[in-house]
Amino acid sequence: MSSAERSILHVDMDAFYASVEQRDNPDLRGKPLVVGGGSNRGVVAAASYEARDFGIRSAMPMAEAKRRCDHLVQVKPRMSHYKEASKSIFAIFHEFTPLVEGLSLDEAFLDVTASVKLFGSPATIATMIKQRVLEDTHLTTSVGVAQNKLVAKIASDLDKPDGLTIVMPDSYRERLDPLPARVIPGIGRETLKRLQRINVVTVRDLRTAEDRDLEPIFGRFTQKTRDRASGLDDRPVIPNREEKSISAEETYDRDLSKPADMERELLRLSERTAARLRKAALGASTVQVKIRRADFTTYTRQRSLKPPSNGTDQIYEAARELLAGWLSSNPGAKIRLLGVGGSKLAPAAQADLFENDGMRDGHSAIDDTVDEIRQKFGPLSVGRAKTLDR
Repeated sequence: MSSAERSILHVDMDAFYASVEQRDNPDLRGKPLVVGGGSNRGVVAAASYEARDFGIRSAMPMAEAKRRCDHLVQVKPRMSHYKEASKSIFAIFHEFTPLVEGLSLDEAFLDVTASVKLFGSPATIATMIKQRVLEDTHLTTSVGVAQNKLVAKIASDLDKPDGLTIVMPDSYRERLDPLPARVIPGIGRETLKRLQRINVVTVRDLRTAEDRDLEPIFGRFTQKTRDRASGLDDRPVIPNREEKSISAEETYDRDLSKPADMERELLRLSERTAARLRKAALGASTVQVKIRRADFTTYTRQRSLKPPSNGTDQIYEAARELLAGWLSSNPGAKIRLLGVGGSKLAPAAQADLFENDGMRDGHSAIDDTVDEIRQKFGPLSVGRAKTLDR
């Protein structure tokens, strides 16, 4: 089916984490609020619209957010509450169409092409979804309606919060052309700087620019970028997206400077990542380590695992080798953030017990025991001695 025959919604919850906190605690309503880690070294996970009036945005360092607003209210994330609200919201989506592509806890594409005969026009369906979400969760959402995913996503951001925006092909020039070029996927901060140097600032500038100006920036993706600026996108909505990676990371109040401390934190992160892989019944074929120095320079290193694994020991050993290799090239470095992730995921396969010395689905019986204890008594109920602070 071509994009011209589709009816696509992009549904985006408004300041989701912050809105859940304000919903659950009336004392927080109307106040500049951020959800994020408990220290100045953390970053903002979500900002209320009152906080955004001060220029505070997600991913901003917490210290910077507090400098911008001296009466800022900060609360720690409560992921279980956000997941519960998300579950209710996605259940509503599925009442209108089975074609739901979740992008995160608070954002999804919906293909309602086949739903219009039952529920009415795409705009009517969007209105019904907004009303149902408000009634069931007491949260607001913004919806973009278009014939493709690209334009629907752009549209949902044009009238926040609590907006409903329809952008169809006959209004592309009017609605899209004046927007900043950064609304087009794939145009980040550095690309934007290069575009500004050739006087490309808006979507219209990008759509009408000469190939000779764009090719040094986008190379073989020049035509694809121009198509995006013209509102063209043939990607279908893909329901039940498989996870591409599972990871855990931590930003530290004090930079890690001792290798022993780094390895301890690396083991903690490996435990969290491996436990998440086991819970999802997945094994990782690749292990990645993310390292951010005190000056915010960020590095990633990765290596393959054969066979794929979700065992703590296997994940940790690979991560430890990657960190050791990085440290050998960066002696004396101080680390602000560490992360451990698994990618190229595949269903965990039952291993041969005689060939793998008691390994089960890529992990050990000890991992199973630890998982069972933590599920019953909490995540801090048991841990490896090496992960304890000295």
